[in-house]
Amino acid sequence: MKLTQTHVDYWNKNLRLTAVLLAIWFVATFVVIWFARPLAEIKFFGWPFSFYMAAQGSLIVYVAIIGYYAIAMRKNDRDHGVHEGEED
Repeated sequence: MKLTQTHVDYWNKNLRLTAVLLAIWFVATFVVIWFARPLAEIKFFGWPFSFYMAAQGSLIVYVAIIGYYAIAMRKNDRDHGVHEGEED
């Protein structure tokens, strides 16, 4: 099966979006842990930043990533004519 240019564009956008969101996930998960001691000097809502990220911050980032991915892929699906159903 030969892919059309629309299919290629769709998958390129999907791969770029996934790569960017995975980079954000990596920073929120591993980079913050790697630099936990220096980040502990920064206070965020009265708590050390590294503690806040471990307790709540990373979870907020994860939910934001999922929400943004869903919205962006819905738009990408509609732009390339591969959405399901007659949703608005």
